[in-house]
Amino acid sequence: MEKIRKERILILAKTYPSPSAQYVETSCVAGISQDGAMRRLFPVPFRMIEDGQQFRKWQWIDVRVEKAPKDHRPESHKIYVDTINCGDVIDTKKAWSGRWEWLEKIPAFDSYDAIEATRRADGLSLALLRPKRLIGLDIFKARNPDWTDEEREKLLQEQMQGNLFDEVEERRQVKQLRKVPFDFHYRYVYDTPEGEKERRHKIVDWEAGALFWKCRESHGTDWEKPFRAKLEEDLGAKDLMFLMGNQHRFQDQWLIISLVYPPRAFLI
Repeated sequence: MEKIRKERILILAKTYPSPSAQYVETSCVAGISQDGAMRRLFPVPFRMIEDGQQFRKWQWIDVRVEKAPKDHRPESHKIYVDTINCGDVIDTKKAWSGRWEWLEKIPAFDSYDAIEATRRADGLSLALLRPKRLIGLDIFKARNPDWTDEEREKLLQEQMQGNLFDEVEERRQVKQLRKVPFDFHYRYVYDTPEGEKERRHKIVDWEAGALFWKCRESHGTDWEKPFRAKLEEDLGAKDLMFLMGNQHRFQDQWLIISLVYPPRAFLI
C-alpha cells in the first residue's frame, strides 16, 4: 500500500463547485507532479481555490499526498491541506515557453473519441484535448439560481472531509460561496476516421465562474456580451485547449475542468 509522500505539483485546474447534478463532483483541483504524473487532489477548501487565495493555476505547490483509497482512478490523490507550501508561478513570457514544457507532458489528444477509448483501456481520467475548431458557447439558466438546502449540505460535507476546520467556519465559507446561476458549454469540432464530429462539454473552470461575476458586476444584465467576447472571440483566437476530467461515479461523463490558451503560433 502506498504511503503518504511529499510531492511538488504544478496546479493546472481549479473548478467552480457544482453539486447540483448527481454525476458532478463538488469541486476538483488537478495538476502535474514534478516527475510528470497527473494528479487529481481532494479535498481542497474553497478558500484555497478562489482567485487571490492561497494558490493559483500555474503555481507550484509542495504538499503531502497519498493515493485515494476509495477512488480507483490512477490520478486521484488525497491531499493534506495543512502541509501545502506555495512556490513559484510559471509566467506567460516567451510565448508560454515555461508552461509549454509541462503542457507537453500531459496526455494529449486531438479527438474526444480517443480520450474515451484510452479511458476504457487504461483508466485515464485527466487529459488534454485540442479541438480542431471552436463552434461557440452555449449558455443555459441553471435549474436553481441559488444553492438548494441539499446542495449546501453537499458543499459542507465536502469541506468537512479534511477535518481541519470547525463546522461553524465551514458553514460560513459555504454561505459566502455564490452559485453561478448559469451553465456554460463549449461546442467544438474534432476529426475522426469517419470525418468531423461535433460535441459539447460543460465548462467548470473556476476562471469562467469568476469571469461571470466580473462581467455581471461591470455590465449588470448586459453581462453576456463581454462574457462571450472573452470565451468565444478572445480565447477562440488563441491555441485553445481543454483539460478534461471525468467523474468518479460515471466515468464516461467528461467536463472541461480547465481552459488552457497559449498564443497561437503563426507560421511566417
